[in-house]
Amino acid sequence: MFEVLIIGGGVSGISCALVLGSAKNKAFATDKKIGIFTHQKSSSLQEAIFYNAYGIRPGKLGSELLFESTQHLAMTYPHITQIQNEKVIKLEGTYPEFTVTTNKDSYKTKNIVVGIGSANTFDIEGLTQYIEPHKKALPEKQRIQLKNNDHKVADGIYVIGTLAGWRSQLAIAAGSGAAVATDILTLWNNGVQTHAHDSIR
Repeated sequence: MFEVLIIGGGVSGISCALVLGSAKNKAFATDKKIGIFTHQKSSSLQEAIFYNAYGIRPGKLGSELLFESTQHLAMTYPHITQIQNEKVIKLEGTYPEFTVTTNKDSYKTKNIVVGIGSANTFDIEGLTQYIEPHKKALPEKQRIQLKNNDHKVADGIYVIGTLAGWRSQLAIAAGSGAAVATDILTLWNNGVQTHAHDSIR
């Protein structure tokens, strides 16, 4: 049983995983099993190049970031399970026990975070009832989002990045994933507001 499973190995998904992983020494997070499906084939980063993203070298390719980010996560927070080359096709159950089915296996989790982009090809069974037109994309692009209130779709189900209704800027997607991570950390901390900072002190 995972405490949380993140669907999507793009900007928002990896950002969420990094913040959750960085809380590993907090008493309320030490025993939490975290996983992420790092399927990246359809990520919009595959064709991106960055000149306007904070902290990223000008001219950095999105494809490089995708590769480096999973390495960064594995090296810095090896306790997070990376599930590669599996596509999520179905979500069943209710909080606190969901079953996530992929094209190869199935997994149990208490919470799910969905961050796989806003293309109208979204077809995860058990989540399609939440689909609505994207509120911050051009209508002709036919983008979609999942109905949510501050990233929360339903008890135990969160959505991040462009699929949460945000615009497709790297910094916005990263912040969205990090925001949900701190919401989950707060949940683990019995509702006491929290976050995870690193410091040189």
